[in-house]
Amino acid sequence: MSPDMTALLLKALGETVRMVVIAMLAASVIGIPLGVLLVTTARHQILECVPFNRILAGVVNAVRSIPFIILMVAIIPVTRLIVGTSIGTTAAMVPLTIAAIPFIGRQVETSLREVPEGIIEAALSMGASPLQIIWHVYLPEAMPGIISQLTTVIIGLVGASAMAGAIGGGGLGDLAIRYGYQRFRPEVMLATVIVLIILVQVVQFAGNTIARRLNKK
Repeated sequence: MSPDMTALLLKALGETVRMVVIAMLAASVIGIPLGVLLVTTARHQILECVPFNRILAGVVNAVRSIPFIILMVAIIPVTRLIVGTSIGTTAAMVPLTIAAIPFIGRQVETSLREVPEGIIEAALSMGASPLQIIWHVYLPEAMPGIISQLTTVIIGLVGASAMAGAIGGGGLGDLAIRYGYQRFRPEVMLATVIVLIILVQVVQFAGNTIARRLNKK
């Protein structure tokens, strides 16, 4: 590839990383507490509230069922209201964040449910409050699993960010569509795919390493 195309590829990679990092951070702020609520408000749990739990689970499932490409188009007015535009990397962060929240919630829920009931019961018997159990028992015990699950979400966001490029979201997907597909330059498409593969491998390796170091077993 030419130096100019290499520069565009690096710029697109930077945009993709920026989209994924910011969307992941924003979604985690809501998604992790959401996962905690899905576990702790279930039947026979420390904050049992079955009606609330069922409503929350229904909303999460509803949002998860919407294909990302449809979600992006459906919330264009919301995106424009929040960031002032419906195209570009900044605009793409809004649907990426909204799409990631329910997935993070469910992934965190899965990890928290793997915490042994005996540990929770022991904490209760010592007089720990629900908040103390969440902060000092649930989250530390489940942290390796949470990190592994969040790694999966990040990889999903990388793929979704590439999809966002199809409608002007910027990043590697936009580069592949505009320069690879529309201008019939297969080498650009191939380079984009290779960069995406490398990015995913780096994320997976980092996530596995952190989870392994946090694992006390």
